[in-house]
Amino acid sequence: MGEMSKIQLGVIGALFLSVASSVSIVICNKALMSNLGFPFATTLTSWHLMVTFCTLHVAQRFNLFEAKPVDMKTVMLFGILNGVSIGFLNLSLGFNSIGFYQMTKLAIIPFTVMLETIFLKKQFSRKIKLSLFFLLVGVGIASITDLQLNFVGTILSLLAIITTCVGQILTNTIQKKLNVTSTQLLYQSAPFQAAILFVSGPFVDQMLTKQNVFAYKYSPIVLTFIIMSCVIAVSVNFSTFLVIGKTSPVTYQVLGHLKTCLVLGFGYTLLHDPFTERNIVGILVAVFGMGLYSYFCTQESKKKLLVDPPLSSQVKDKDNSPVLNGNQEKEGHESKKLSKDSLV
Repeated sequence: MGEMSKIQLGVIGALFLSVASSVSIVICNKALMSNLGFPFATTLTSWHLMVTFCTLHVAQRFNLFEAKPVDMKTVMLFGILNGVSIGFLNLSLGFNSIGFYQMTKLAIIPFTVMLETIFLKKQFSRKIKLSLFFLLVGVGIASITDLQLNFVGTILSLLAIITTCVGQILTNTIQKKLNVTSTQLLYQSAPFQAAILFVSGPFVDQMLTKQNVFAYKYSPIVLTFIIMSCVIAVSVNFSTFLVIGKTSPVTYQVLGHLKTCLVLGFGYTLLHDPFTERNIVGILVAVFGMGLYSYFCTQESKKKLLVDPPLSSQVKDKDNSPVLNGNQEKEGHESKKLSKDSLV
């Protein structure tokens, strides 16, 4: 029971870091893009990933974690796929209305459930599906304001959904199959994600904003916010990989919608964004759905541990593998969505 409590505390810590860092970066990026007029989201994401890699490289040099070699082809394709998914999400936001973009984000959960059911033979109980239904309805009520459709935007949204779902499923699968920690996988894949966005980012941003990132005049306050955004992004990317590795892609998406509700709340209280009764009702329904999802997942996990003790032992061994903790690492936190919450 002591080991189980440590595992649960580790998961709770990972979830808390993911929520706190993601909400912080959304507020920081909103100030940077909306108030200071720096609209280059895709290029900013490439800087986030480069800073993340540099930070992990320094940590590895100081023996804070052990770099574990992974098949280069697998890591390269995985990194490129994640980089491409971020680009498609940003393009989807640029070519669609905010409402349709929110629908794109909502579609990621059912699409992930479908892919895991078909290809990984994973079973989702009716209770889990019901809780996800309440969650999606609540977030939809709270965040969707309009549904303007266009052909290009729809295609980009479909590509964003597919690449994001596959990338997040692979994040979970690779960590388990290759027995690597979230830190090790992020360290290996971040350079490839950064490279694909560093090359494509300026073109994507110019297509969306009609401005050149290299011609932008960087004031001291803009540079300060860019640095803050990059620093926070290290935690966001780190916690994304950790949460997906410790839980599942679906749980990470549920967490992402909690971030959406928190961002709406913070936007109202700190940035004085418009807030209506519809937002309040939607957030309450979404929180209810999240509560049900957490409760049902906990109950099913307990039943699984009672029925299959050997699997419990495997989980303990996996979670006790080294990551970030001096001589003996503790698993850190996992990456972007990369949704607008995480243009990271």
